[in-house]
Amino acid sequence: MRIPAVVIVGAVLTACGGGRPVAGPSSAQPTTSPPAAASAAPPTAYAPAKQQSKAWVDLQAGDCLVDMPPTDPSVVMVTTVDCATPHRAEAFYRGDVAVNDAVAGVADQACVSGFASYTGHPAGGSRFSVTYLIDSRQDRTSNNPEPSSVICVLYPADGTQLTGSARR
Repeated sequence: MRIPAVVIVGAVLTACGGGRPVAGPSSAQPTTSPPAAASAAPPTAYAPAKQQSKAWVDLQAGDCLVDMPPTDPSVVMVTTVDCATPHRAEAFYRGDVAVNDAVAGVADQACVSGFASYTGHPAGGSRFSVTYLIDSRQDRTSNNPEPSSVICVLYPADGTQLTGSARR
């Protein structure tokens, strides 16, 4: 049975740009009104975002998370949503690493490199903080030189929500 290892480490990356909140849909009312006999519900400003539940080990770059990644190793599911809707975090890099290299230094390097590639901005001077998850598949029965994956996630350092993707 495969049991993923959860490793969460936070780091503040500083870069400018990406992931800035954008204005949501207008809540302006139409200029015409329905006939008096119609008892339609008032229009809503936006339709609810389609959410999807998936195992965090299956996160890919570009997945936007409703909540922060889990820190509890017993939590294996996360909720993703279209990045155009408000969300707390965004996966921006996924890469395989050797099991003995799946430590903070290697994960930090992978996330710094992945951040620049994903956002188009260097990892230095950002409003984003970065954390990562490590999925250690630990299949010792096969000759797999890179049996672990690092999944890097960015989120606003000030705790606000994102609307839109940080991807360049």
